[in-house]
Amino acid sequence: MNTLYITPTELEGSVRVPSSKSMGHREIICAALAEGLSVVDNVSVSEDIEATIGALKALGAVIREVPSAYPGRQAFEIAGGKPRKSSAHIDCGESGSTLRFLVPIAAVCEGTAVFTGRGRLASRPLDAYYDILDKQGFPYHKDETGGLPLTVSGILKAGDYELPGDISSQFVSGLLFALPLLTGDSVIRITSPLESRSYVDLTLSCLKKYGVQVENHDYRLFRVRGSQKYRAGNSAVEGDYSQAAFWLVAGLLGRNVACQGLNPSSLQGDKAIISILKAMGGLIAGSADGSRVCASAAATKGICIDAADCPDIIPVLAVLASVSAGKTEIINAGRLRIKECDRLHAIAIELNKLGASVRELPEGLVIEGKDFLRGGGEVDCWNDHRIAMSLAVASSRCGKGFLMHGAECVRKSYPGFWQDFAALGGIIEGR
Repeated sequence: MNTLYITPTELEGSVRVPSSKSMGHREIICAALAEGLSVVDNVSVSEDIEATIGALKALGAVIREVPSAYPGRQAFEIAGGKPRKSSAHIDCGESGSTLRFLVPIAAVCEGTAVFTGRGRLASRPLDAYYDILDKQGFPYHKDETGGLPLTVSGILKAGDYELPGDISSQFVSGLLFALPLLTGDSVIRITSPLESRSYVDLTLSCLKKYGVQVENHDYRLFRVRGSQKYRAGNSAVEGDYSQAAFWLVAGLLGRNVACQGLNPSSLQGDKAIISILKAMGGLIAGSADGSRVCASAAATKGICIDAADCPDIIPVLAVLASVSAGKTEIINAGRLRIKECDRLHAIAIELNKLGASVRELPEGLVIEGKDFLRGGGEVDCWNDHRIAMSLAVASSRCGKGFLMHGAECVRKSYPGFWQDFAALGGIIEGR
Protein backbone atom coordinates (compact mmCIF):
# COMPACT_ATOMS: atom_id res chain seq x y z
CA MET A 1 0.00 0.00 0.00
CA ASN A 2 2.69 2.48 -1.10
CA THR A 3 0.28 4.86 -2.85
CA LEU A 4 -3.22 5.69 -1.68
CA TYR A 5 -6.00 7.81 -3.07
CA ILE A 6 -7.78 9.58 -0.20
CA THR A 7 -11.31 10.85 -0.74
CA PRO A 8 -12.25 13.73 1.58
CA THR A 9 -14.73 12.82 4.31
CA GLU A 10 -15.37 13.77 7.92
CA LEU A 11 -14.24 11.23 10.49
CA GLU A 12 -16.40 10.05 13.36
CA GLY A 13 -16.29 7.33 16.00
CA SER A 14 -14.02 5.93 18.68
CA VAL A 15 -10.48 4.57 18.55
CA ARG A 16 -8.25 2.93 21.16
CA VAL A 17 -4.97 4.76 20.72
CA PRO A 18 -1.73 2.80 20.49
CA SER A 19 0.37 2.53 23.60
CA SER A 20 3.10 5.14 23.98
CA LYS A 21 6.12 4.39 21.83
CA SER A 22 8.24 6.58 24.09
CA MET A 23 7.23 4.62 27.19
CA GLY A 24 7.36 1.31 25.33
CA HIS A 25 11.08 1.81 24.59
CA ARG A 26 11.77 2.79 28.19
CA GLU A 27 9.77 -0.01 29.85
CA ILE A 28 11.35 -2.69 27.66
CA ILE A 29 14.87 -1.32 28.21
CA CYS A 30 14.48 -1.16 31.99
CA ALA A 31 13.02 -4.68 32.09
CA ALA A 32 15.94 -5.94 30.00
CA LEU A 33 18.42 -4.43 32.45
CA ALA A 34 16.64 -5.89 35.50
CA GLU A 35 17.87 -9.03 37.19
CA GLY A 36 14.95 -11.44 37.09
CA LEU A 37 11.82 -11.91 35.04
CA SER A 38 9.58 -9.02 33.98
CA VAL A 39 6.45 -8.76 31.85
CA VAL A 40 5.74 -5.61 29.84
CA ASP A 41 2.15 -5.63 28.56
CA ASN A 42 -0.07 -3.45 26.35
CA VAL A 43 2.67 -2.93 23.77
CA SER A 44 1.70 -1.61 20.35
CA VAL A 45 4.41 -3.18 18.24
CA SER A 46 5.92 -0.99 15.54
CA GLU A 47 9.15 -1.05 13.58
CA ASP A 48 10.84 1.18 16.17
CA ILE A 49 9.81 -1.05 19.08
CA GLU A 50 10.97 -4.12 17.15
CA ALA A 51 14.34 -2.43 16.66
CA THR A 52 14.75 -1.89 20.40
CA ILE A 53 13.76 -5.48 21.18
CA GLY A 54 16.26 -6.76 18.61
CA ALA A 55 19.00 -4.55 20.03
CA LEU A 56 18.42 -5.78 23.58
CA LYS A 57 18.45 -9.39 22.42
CA ALA A 58 21.82 -8.71 20.78
CA LEU A 59 23.04 -7.51 24.18
CA GLY A 60 21.97 -10.71 25.94
CA ALA A 61 18.37 -10.16 27.04
CA VAL A 62 15.93 -13.03 26.52
CA ILE A 63 12.65 -11.63 25.25
CA ARG A 64 9.65 -13.65 24.18
CA GLU A 65 6.08 -12.81 23.33
CA VAL A 66 3.40 -13.97 25.79
CA PRO A 67 -0.41 -13.54 25.78
CA SER A 68 -1.55 -9.97 26.42
CA ALA A 69 -4.35 -8.89 28.74
CA TYR A 70 -5.23 -6.16 26.22
CA PRO A 71 -7.04 -7.00 22.94
CA GLY A 72 -4.95 -6.34 19.88
CA ARG A 73 -1.78 -5.69 21.87
CA GLN A 74 1.29 -7.71 22.72
CA ALA A 75 3.06 -8.58 25.96
CA PHE A 76 6.70 -9.53 26.39
CA GLU A 77 8.33 -11.66 29.05
CA ILE A 78 11.85 -10.37 29.56
CA ALA A 79 14.74 -12.04 31.36
CA GLY A 80 17.46 -9.44 31.65
CA GLY A 81 20.50 -8.46 33.66
CA LYS A 82 23.70 -6.58 32.86
CA PRO A 83 24.17 -6.37 29.07
CA ARG A 84 26.83 -8.39 27.26
CA LYS A 85 28.19 -7.18 23.95
CA SER A 86 30.78 -9.67 22.72
CA SER A 87 30.66 -9.03 18.96
CA ALA A 88 27.08 -7.74 19.08
CA HIS A 89 25.53 -6.40 15.88
CA ILE A 90 22.76 -3.92 16.64
CA ASP A 91 20.46 -2.95 13.78
CA CYS A 92 18.54 0.15 14.86
CA GLY A 93 16.44 0.30 11.70
CA GLU A 94 15.29 3.92 11.49
CA SER A 95 14.78 4.35 15.23
CA GLY A 96 16.65 7.28 16.75
CA SER A 97 15.47 6.24 20.21
CA THR A 98 16.97 2.78 19.83
CA LEU A 99 20.33 4.15 18.71
CA ARG A 100 20.69 6.92 21.28
CA PHE A 101 19.37 4.86 24.19
CA LEU A 102 21.49 1.80 23.45
CA VAL A 103 24.92 3.30 22.66
CA PRO A 104 25.72 4.05 26.35
CA ILE A 105 24.16 0.75 27.46
CA ALA A 106 26.41 -1.16 25.07
CA ALA A 107 29.37 0.83 26.37
CA VAL A 108 29.09 -0.36 29.99
CA CYS A 109 30.32 -3.89 29.30
CA GLU A 110 33.26 -5.63 27.66
CA GLY A 111 33.34 -6.61 24.01
CA THR A 112 32.46 -4.89 20.77
CA ALA A 113 29.11 -3.65 19.48
CA VAL A 114 28.45 -2.41 15.96
CA PHE A 115 25.46 -0.12 15.44
CA THR A 116 23.86 0.12 12.02
CA GLY A 117 20.71 1.76 10.70
CA ARG A 118 18.77 2.82 7.63
CA GLY A 119 17.44 5.97 6.03
CA ARG A 120 18.23 9.29 7.69
CA LEU A 121 19.22 7.53 10.92
CA ALA A 122 22.65 6.79 9.45
CA SER A 123 23.36 10.53 9.30
CA ARG A 124 21.45 11.82 12.34
CA PRO A 125 23.85 13.57 14.75
CA LEU A 126 25.70 11.68 17.47
CA ASP A 127 28.26 14.37 18.26
CA ALA A 128 27.13 14.64 21.89
CA TYR A 129 28.25 11.05 22.46
CA TYR A 130 31.43 11.43 20.39
CA ASP A 131 32.49 14.35 22.60
CA ILE A 132 32.00 12.23 25.73
CA LEU A 133 33.83 9.23 24.28
CA ASP A 134 36.73 11.40 23.13
CA LYS A 135 37.13 12.94 26.60
CA GLN A 136 37.26 9.45 28.16
CA GLY A 137 39.65 8.08 25.56
CA PHE A 138 36.99 5.49 24.80
CA PRO A 139 37.76 3.39 21.69
CA TYR A 140 35.15 3.74 18.95
CA HIS A 141 34.99 4.00 15.20
CA LYS A 142 32.43 5.91 13.16
CA ASP A 143 31.74 6.07 9.46
CA GLU A 144 33.87 8.57 7.54
CA THR A 145 30.77 10.77 7.18
CA GLY A 146 30.43 10.90 10.99
CA GLY A 147 27.45 8.54 11.18
CA LEU A 148 26.72 4.82 11.05
CA PRO A 149 28.03 2.20 11.23
CA LEU A 150 29.38 2.99 14.70
CA THR A 151 31.61 0.54 16.56
CA VAL A 152 32.08 0.83 20.33
CA SER A 153 34.60 -1.42 22.02
CA GLY A 154 35.52 0.07 25.39
CA ILE A 155 33.93 0.46 28.82
CA LEU A 156 32.52 3.75 30.06
CA LYS A 157 34.02 5.19 33.21
CA ALA A 158 32.02 6.68 36.04
CA GLY A 159 32.54 10.40 36.52
CA ASP A 160 31.36 13.77 35.25
CA TYR A 161 29.47 13.99 31.97
CA GLU A 162 28.48 17.19 30.17
CA LEU A 163 25.71 17.64 27.61
CA PRO A 164 24.23 20.78 26.07
CA GLY A 165 20.53 21.22 26.74
CA ASP A 166 19.52 22.06 23.18
CA ILE A 167 20.17 18.58 21.81
CA SER A 168 17.81 15.62 21.80
CA SER A 169 16.85 14.52 25.31
CA GLN A 170 17.53 10.97 24.10
CA PHE A 171 21.23 11.54 24.83
CA VAL A 172 20.42 12.39 28.45
CA SER A 173 18.14 9.36 28.76
CA GLY A 174 20.73 7.04 27.25
CA LEU A 175 23.23 8.03 29.93
CA LEU A 176 20.60 7.80 32.67
CA PHE A 177 19.92 4.17 31.67
CA ALA A 178 23.61 3.21 31.60
CA LEU A 179 25.37 5.09 34.40
CA PRO A 180 23.65 3.26 37.31
CA LEU A 181 25.33 0.06 36.08
CA LEU A 182 28.86 1.45 36.51
CA THR A 183 30.86 0.83 39.67
CA GLY A 184 31.33 4.47 40.68
CA ASP A 185 29.01 7.45 41.03
CA SER A 186 28.43 9.83 38.12
CA VAL A 187 27.08 13.30 37.41
CA ILE A 188 25.41 14.56 34.25
CA ARG A 189 25.75 18.33 33.87
CA ILE A 190 23.44 20.12 31.44
CA THR A 191 25.31 23.19 30.21
CA SER A 192 22.32 25.13 28.82
CA PRO A 193 18.55 25.07 29.42
CA LEU A 194 17.25 21.56 28.77
CA GLU A 195 14.67 21.19 26.01
CA SER A 196 12.12 18.36 25.95
CA ARG A 197 12.21 18.00 29.73
CA SER A 198 9.09 15.85 29.66
CA TYR A 199 10.98 13.06 27.87
CA VAL A 200 13.59 13.07 30.63
CA ASP A 201 10.73 12.93 33.13
CA LEU A 202 9.46 9.79 31.38
CA THR A 203 12.89 8.21 31.74
CA LEU A 204 13.20 9.17 35.41
CA SER A 205 9.73 7.79 36.18
CA CYS A 206 10.55 4.50 34.47
CA LEU A 207 13.89 4.19 36.27
CA LYS A 208 12.11 4.75 39.58
CA LYS A 209 9.55 2.08 38.75
CA TYR A 210 12.39 -0.40 38.20
CA GLY A 211 14.19 0.56 41.42
CA VAL A 212 16.86 2.96 40.13
CA GLN A 213 17.32 6.29 41.92
CA VAL A 214 18.55 9.50 40.27
CA GLU A 215 18.80 12.92 41.90
CA ASN A 216 17.42 15.63 39.62
CA HIS A 217 18.69 19.11 40.47
CA ASP A 218 16.39 21.38 38.43
CA TYR A 219 17.34 19.64 35.14
CA ARG A 220 20.77 21.23 35.38
CA LEU A 221 22.50 18.35 37.12
CA PHE A 222 21.65 14.68 37.61
CA ARG A 223 23.45 12.65 40.28
CA VAL A 224 23.56 8.92 39.55
CA ARG A 225 24.75 6.46 42.17
CA GLY A 226 26.75 3.58 40.75
CA SER A 227 26.34 -0.17 41.30
CA GLN A 228 22.55 0.03 41.33
CA LYS A 229 20.40 -2.91 40.32
CA TYR A 230 17.30 -2.68 38.19
CA ARG A 231 14.39 -4.46 39.89
CA ALA A 232 12.23 -6.78 37.78
CA GLY A 233 8.47 -6.27 37.73
CA ASN A 234 5.31 -6.28 35.67
CA SER A 235 3.85 -3.22 33.96
CA ALA A 236 1.50 -2.05 31.22
CA VAL A 237 2.47 0.71 28.78
CA GLU A 238 0.16 3.73 28.83
CA GLY A 239 -1.62 5.21 25.80
CA ASP A 240 0.19 7.57 23.42
CA TYR A 241 -0.85 11.22 23.38
CA SER A 242 1.21 11.90 20.25
CA GLN A 243 -0.88 9.35 18.34
CA ALA A 244 -4.11 10.54 19.95
CA ALA A 245 -3.30 14.00 18.55
CA PHE A 246 -4.13 12.88 15.01
CA TRP A 247 -7.59 11.67 15.98
CA LEU A 248 -8.37 14.64 18.21
CA VAL A 249 -7.56 17.05 15.38
CA ALA A 250 -9.65 14.86 13.07
CA GLY A 251 -12.55 15.23 15.51
CA LEU A 252 -12.30 19.02 15.42
CA LEU A 253 -12.23 18.95 11.61
CA GLY A 254 -14.97 16.34 11.29
CA ARG A 255 -17.63 15.27 13.72
CA ASN A 256 -16.96 13.53 17.03
CA VAL A 257 -13.87 11.38 17.53
CA ALA A 258 -13.10 9.80 20.91
CA CYS A 259 -9.70 8.46 21.98
CA GLN A 260 -9.64 5.69 24.56
CA GLY A 261 -6.84 4.28 26.70
CA LEU A 262 -5.13 7.51 27.81
CA ASN A 263 -3.55 8.17 31.19
CA PRO A 264 -4.76 11.53 32.57
CA SER A 265 -1.75 11.64 34.92
CA SER A 266 0.76 10.99 32.14
CA LEU A 267 4.08 12.83 32.08
CA GLN A 268 4.17 12.75 28.28
CA GLY A 269 4.97 16.18 26.86
CA ASP A 270 2.57 15.51 24.01
CA LYS A 271 -0.26 15.60 26.52
CA ALA A 272 -0.03 19.32 25.73
CA ILE A 273 -2.21 18.54 22.71
CA ILE A 274 -5.24 18.87 25.03
CA SER A 275 -4.42 22.38 26.25
CA ILE A 276 -3.26 23.56 22.81
CA LEU A 277 -6.47 22.39 21.11
CA LYS A 278 -8.55 24.08 23.79
CA ALA A 279 -6.57 27.30 23.36
CA MET A 280 -7.36 27.16 19.64
CA GLY A 281 -11.05 26.93 20.43
CA GLY A 282 -11.40 23.18 20.19
CA LEU A 283 -14.23 21.38 21.95
CA ILE A 284 -12.50 18.75 24.08
CA ALA A 285 -14.26 16.68 26.73
CA GLY A 286 -13.01 13.84 28.92
CA SER A 287 -14.59 10.97 30.79
CA ALA A 288 -14.73 11.03 34.58
CA ASP A 289 -11.53 8.99 34.90
CA GLY A 290 -9.78 10.85 32.08
CA SER A 291 -9.00 7.72 30.06
CA ARG A 292 -11.39 8.72 27.25
CA VAL A 293 -11.06 12.09 25.50
CA CYS A 294 -13.48 13.28 22.82
CA ALA A 295 -13.01 16.06 20.26
CA SER A 296 -16.07 17.58 18.55
CA ALA A 297 -16.35 19.77 15.46
CA ALA A 298 -15.42 23.36 16.25
CA ALA A 299 -14.38 26.63 14.63
CA THR A 300 -10.76 27.03 15.67
CA LYS A 301 -8.42 30.03 15.68
CA GLY A 302 -4.72 30.58 15.25
CA ILE A 303 -2.41 31.01 18.25
CA CYS A 304 1.31 30.91 19.06
CA ILE A 305 2.48 27.33 19.71
CA ASP A 306 5.76 26.63 21.50
CA ALA A 307 7.14 23.34 20.18
CA ALA A 308 10.06 23.03 22.61
CA ASP A 309 8.52 20.27 24.72
CA CYS A 310 6.09 18.69 22.24
CA PRO A 311 7.79 18.48 18.83
CA ASP A 312 6.03 15.31 17.65
CA ILE A 313 2.57 16.90 17.54
CA ILE A 314 3.63 19.90 15.46
CA PRO A 315 2.89 18.42 11.98
CA VAL A 316 -0.75 17.68 12.81
CA LEU A 317 -1.11 21.03 14.59
CA ALA A 318 0.11 22.65 11.37
CA VAL A 319 -2.79 20.90 9.63
CA LEU A 320 -5.28 22.33 12.10
CA ALA A 321 -3.72 25.80 11.85
CA SER A 322 -4.11 25.68 8.06
CA VAL A 323 -7.91 25.66 8.44
CA SER A 324 -8.17 27.84 11.56
CA ALA A 325 -9.11 31.53 11.52
CA GLY A 326 -6.22 33.98 11.59
CA LYS A 327 -2.50 33.39 11.93
CA THR A 328 -0.67 30.63 13.79
CA GLU A 329 3.00 30.90 14.72
CA ILE A 330 4.96 27.78 15.65
CA ILE A 331 8.17 28.61 17.52
CA ASN A 332 11.16 26.74 19.00
CA ALA A 333 10.71 23.93 16.48
CA GLY A 334 14.17 23.78 14.90
CA ARG A 335 14.82 20.21 16.09
CA LEU A 336 12.07 19.00 13.78
CA ARG A 337 14.54 19.49 10.94
CA ILE A 338 16.61 16.48 12.11
CA LYS A 339 13.85 13.93 12.57
CA GLU A 340 13.01 11.17 10.05
CA CYS A 341 12.89 14.05 7.59
CA ASP A 342 13.03 17.83 7.87
CA ARG A 343 9.49 17.96 9.22
CA LEU A 344 9.14 21.73 9.07
CA HIS A 345 10.05 21.75 5.40
CA ALA A 346 8.06 18.63 4.56
CA ILE A 347 4.78 19.68 6.17
CA ALA A 348 5.06 23.16 4.67
CA ILE A 349 5.66 21.81 1.17
CA GLU A 350 2.91 19.20 1.29
CA LEU A 351 0.24 21.37 2.94
CA ASN A 352 0.92 24.12 0.41
CA LYS A 353 0.36 21.57 -2.36
CA LEU A 354 -3.10 21.06 -0.90
CA GLY A 355 -3.79 24.80 -0.91
CA ALA A 356 -2.60 25.89 2.55
CA SER A 357 -0.58 29.01 3.27
CA VAL A 358 2.48 27.88 5.24
CA ARG A 359 5.74 29.80 5.43
CA GLU A 360 8.93 28.36 6.87
CA LEU A 361 11.15 30.11 9.38
CA PRO A 362 14.50 28.75 10.58
CA GLU A 363 12.95 27.62 13.88
CA GLY A 364 9.27 27.34 13.05
CA LEU A 365 6.32 28.06 10.78
CA VAL A 366 3.89 30.88 10.10
CA ILE A 367 0.49 29.69 8.90
CA GLU A 368 -2.37 31.81 7.58
CA GLY A 369 -5.59 29.92 8.10
CA LYS A 370 -8.23 29.26 5.44
CA ASP A 371 -11.79 27.95 5.56
CA PHE A 372 -10.82 24.83 3.63
CA LEU A 373 -8.07 23.41 1.40
CA ARG A 374 -8.59 22.78 -2.27
CA GLY A 375 -6.93 19.34 -2.22
CA GLY A 376 -6.29 17.51 -5.45
CA GLY A 377 -2.96 16.50 -6.95
CA GLU A 378 -0.31 14.39 -5.25
CA VAL A 379 1.53 14.57 -1.95
CA ASP A 380 4.57 12.73 -0.61
CA CYS A 381 5.13 11.38 2.90
CA TRP A 382 8.92 11.93 2.89
CA ASN A 383 9.27 8.46 4.46
CA ASP A 384 8.00 10.03 7.71
CA HIS A 385 5.12 8.47 9.61
CA ARG A 386 4.00 11.74 11.19
CA ILE A 387 3.87 13.53 7.85
CA ALA A 388 1.74 10.71 6.40
CA MET A 389 -0.74 10.66 9.28
CA SER A 390 -1.00 14.46 9.35
CA LEU A 391 -1.79 14.65 5.63
CA ALA A 392 -4.43 11.95 6.08
CA VAL A 393 -6.13 14.13 8.71
CA ALA A 394 -5.90 17.16 6.40
CA SER A 395 -8.07 15.34 3.86
CA SER A 396 -11.11 16.06 6.07
CA ARG A 397 -11.01 19.70 4.97
CA CYS A 398 -10.02 19.23 1.32
CA GLY A 399 -12.33 20.02 -1.55
CA LYS A 400 -10.86 17.26 -3.69
CA GLY A 401 -9.21 13.92 -3.08
CA PHE A 402 -5.49 13.43 -3.56
CA LEU A 403 -2.85 10.77 -4.12
CA MET A 404 -0.46 10.04 -1.26
CA HIS A 405 2.88 8.40 -2.04
CA GLY A 406 4.77 6.43 0.61
CA ALA A 407 1.79 5.71 2.86
CA GLU A 408 3.39 2.53 4.20
CA CYS A 409 5.81 4.57 6.35
CA VAL A 410 3.23 4.60 9.18
CA ARG A 411 4.61 1.16 10.10
CA LYS A 412 7.43 2.95 11.93
CA SER A 413 5.15 3.91 14.82
CA TYR A 414 1.50 3.04 14.06
CA PRO A 415 1.10 0.02 11.75
CA GLY A 416 -2.68 -0.02 12.26
CA PHE A 417 -3.22 3.63 11.35
CA TRP A 418 -4.91 3.06 8.01
CA GLN A 419 -7.24 0.43 9.50
CA ASP A 420 -8.26 2.88 12.24
CA PHE A 421 -8.63 5.67 9.65
CA ALA A 422 -11.02 3.51 7.65
CA ALA A 423 -12.90 2.42 10.79
CA LEU A 424 -13.62 6.09 11.52
CA GLY A 425 -15.05 6.52 8.04
CA GLY A 426 -11.94 7.45 6.10
CA ILE A 427 -12.10 6.54 2.41
CA ILE A 428 -8.86 5.17 0.97
CA GLU A 429 -8.06 3.21 -2.15
CA GLY A 430 -4.74 1.52 -2.92
CA ARG A 431 -3.12 2.42 -6.21
